Amino acid sequence: MPPKGRKHCRKLPPDFLSNLPDNVIDVILMRLPCKEAVRTSILSKKWRYHWCRITELNLDSRLWETKMDKLYPTVKFTKIIYQILSLHEGPITKFSLDIAVLKSCPNIDNFIHFLSRNDIQQLVLELPWGKMYNLPSSLFTFSLLSHLTLHNCVIHPPSDFQGFDKLISLKLCDVTISPELLGSLISQCPLLDKLELEISEDSLSDVIEINAPKLRSFDFTGNITFICLMNVPLLAEVSLSLYQGSSMEADNFFFAMFFESCTALERLFLHFNGSEIQPEDDDEVATRLPFDVNCVKYLYLRFLFLEESYDLSHVLCCIRSFPYLEYLEIQVGFGDDGNIESLELEHFTDLTLNHLREIKVERFEGTPPEMQLLKLLLAKSPGLVRMLIDTWIPDDTIVSRPGAFTEVSKFWRASPKAQVVHKS
Repeated sequence: MPPKGRKHCRKLPPDFLSNLPDNVIDVILMRLPCKEAVRTSILSKKWRYHWCRITELNLDSRLWETKMDKLYPTVKFTKIIYQILSLHEGPITKFSLDIAVLKSCPNIDNFIHFLSRNDIQQLVLELPWGKMYNLPSSLFTFSLLSHLTLHNCVIHPPSDFQGFDKLISLKLCDVTISPELLGSLISQCPLLDKLELEISEDSLSDVIEINAPKLRSFDFTGNITFICLMNVPLLAEVSLSLYQGSSMEADNFFFAMFFESCTALERLFLHFNGSEIQPEDDDEVATRLPFDVNCVKYLYLRFLFLEESYDLSHVLCCIRSFPYLEYLEIQVGFGDDGNIESLELEHFTDLTLNHLREIKVERFEGTPPEMQLLKLLLAKSPGLVRMLIDTWIPDDTIVSRPGAFTEVSKFWRASPKAQVVHKS
């Protein structure tokens, strides 16, 4: 029993949320959507304005979207963004704005000007489709910028722009910029390590010359004839997703020069975008490049349509030209049986893949072209350790031919150690 005259008080547990260290609260807030981070103001006095000091802001349609309002009004967006930025205190190192769902782009010049006075290091702007937004000159004053991503906008740096001397990552998707300005922008980023370009077919009519001595990773979606690598001595990883109009014929200067400039290239990803690349009547694909690319160790071929002789010829040209290839991964596209004459072993007396150690084939159906390709690879790879055949296909209306894997496992192998493994 409690002492007489003393009120019995139940001891309350400590306020766990209020006692969290500031750095822990910062981590929690940065992992929440911005709308939810603002709502933490109701938790306690300590949390009330803590969100105003977070250094990373990720703003998207969830800020103003409700179940009752699906129109994404520009007025509501502008009001909310102004409120957030006006209440914010301290530096902002990362700012991401995704308003691609809006029907038109509101005026964001003031937002960008506000951010230019902060220590922005990472900036992402995903703007609406339609009329391209002209980026203000204040964007080119971000002196500490290390990562920049821009979608659907017009880029025209001011004449006195000296470049982003700390930028290490640049991603441009469907932007409007002249080839000369794009080449100049890239060359004015001396520390650029990673470059991603997604260029629609009609956005450029001339060649982009890329001069980036520190570049190590390059991801390009578009037309191969628009790209010319001039100075990329450290470039080790390249991904090419090629649109219709890309030409890689025997006399194509840019295709050959692309690989000739990549003296450090180790990993190559090729995606032909289905069967969009169509040859002209007089196109002739070279059986190999005019020189060997000895540095390539990894080759990934995505959506390879083996029945398309044009696509297949390019692949065989690359394989012949990469004598030190160690890992080959192929994601097969769906198609008919096609013409398999070009895959007969007698056509490849000049091919020996002495360094190939592992092969992976995804979406294997067991069509005659696939069977012939695997037969060829097994017969030409004396150092092969494993061939992994994955028959899992997302579309359950397409199934692998019964007995195909058993047939492959009986093919002759140049390597006595080679294992053929089935995965479904």
